[in-house]
Amino acid sequence: MRKTILIIDDDADVLHASKLALRHPDYHILTSTRPDTIPAMLAEHDIDAILLDLNFQRGTTSGEEGLRWLAEIKRLDPAAAVVVITAHGGVALAVEAMKHGATDFITKPWANERLAITVNNAVQLRSTRRAAERMQQQARELATTDAADRAGLIGRSPAMQQVLSLIARAAPTDANVLILGENGTGKELVARALHRASKRAQQAMVSVDLGAVSASLFESELFGHKKGAFTDAKSDRIGRLPAADGGSLFLDEIGNLPLTLQPKLLTALEQRQVTPVGANAPVGFDVRVICATNLSRDQLADEKLFRPDLLFRLNTVEIQIPPLRQRREDIPLLAAHFLAHYTHKYDKPAKPFSPAAMDALTSYDWPGNVRALRHAVERAVILGNGPQYSAEDMALPVTTAASAVATAKAAAINPTNIATPIPADDDLNLDRMEQQMITRALTKNAWNISVTAKDLGLTRASLYRRMERYGL
Repeated sequence: MRKTILIIDDDADVLHASKLALRHPDYHILTSTRPDTIPAMLAEHDIDAILLDLNFQRGTTSGEEGLRWLAEIKRLDPAAAVVVITAHGGVALAVEAMKHGATDFITKPWANERLAITVNNAVQLRSTRRAAERMQQQARELATTDAADRAGLIGRSPAMQQVLSLIARAAPTDANVLILGENGTGKELVARALHRASKRAQQAMVSVDLGAVSASLFESELFGHKKGAFTDAKSDRIGRLPAADGGSLFLDEIGNLPLTLQPKLLTALEQRQVTPVGANAPVGFDVRVICATNLSRDQLADEKLFRPDLLFRLNTVEIQIPPLRQRREDIPLLAAHFLAHYTHKYDKPAKPFSPAAMDALTSYDWPGNVRALRHAVERAVILGNGPQYSAEDMALPVTTAASAVATAKAAAINPTNIATPIPADDDLNLDRMEQQMITRALTKNAWNISVTAKDLGLTRASLYRRMERYGL
């Protein structure tokens, strides 16, 4: 998409020269010799950068008129990127303009390369400001929405009431929060609820999936990099930590961060500043840190997996989200919530769960927790044909609490405790075999996604897709 550059100068020769210097297929150049055309130009065009002369009347050098129009531009568009043009020797005036909101300055006569770089930087700054505005608008929208409904933190069970109570007490503070829980329990939803109820709600919450960040890109992703710092660094990039300045930083899958990288994160959080790759000067930031992991407290306490000093820095407040099997009384509420959502999404007629379907929902152990419940309900809405949604519509595996009861009954019938031979499995359906293998691997690895993916020879993304496919 072409970028629109507006150049305002009373000298037609300067306009012509600057237009030639900025001749590029990615730029659309607008020019004017009259500053009073600025309001109309801003109203008619989406301007990416403005070059503004500071003196429009011949013989004047005070720059008052230019500063006045700079103030008007910033009033009409606070995010505008304005580069002021001043005569050689007018650096003091240019600095004054920057104090009033100008992005940069160039002096006449200029070097074309310098002009091109300055304008490109202004365009990039404008793009960054726009992105920040969008994120702030999203934050404001989210802040006006009921946190529990928006986040899906639905539940009347004592376990969920404890979680909601911790969120209400921790959110207004700037304390770091560590969220523990199995996959699919809603750790990111808790993080967003914390952010929305915090004093930083008007700013952005930046999320980083540390399980998906390679060791080679860790510093570039979190700290940022300068153009040319490495082969693929074709432009400056702001890191996630500086991008979250003033808001919240959500570090998901913190337990999967390699030990070799943990000291770098600890240093950054302690010093509250980072040095982008290829830069010489550090960049400060002010963030509220929220982390999440599916590792247990015992695993986090293992110094071979996680540094104690980093854990101490992160878990000022600790929130443990219970698995769905430990709050079965919330399952009907969650199922009804997802049913209403997907009925509307797929424009399906409203119909209830059958009693047998609800029994299946509440008796299933839900190893994939709320995420798996959501997928099961979505599947039922898409495939269900009867007047009610049946247990078959959700295709739940037979590994439920109900089956545990059946096993107990079988044990009572066989009091000698002699192992009953397991019949040969003649089911050669590839999908069911894959589902069983993934379930076994997840169970073996305590539902640690990274370790399970490695055992199965899959990427994390591929494993997540298969888990969603099978409702795990």
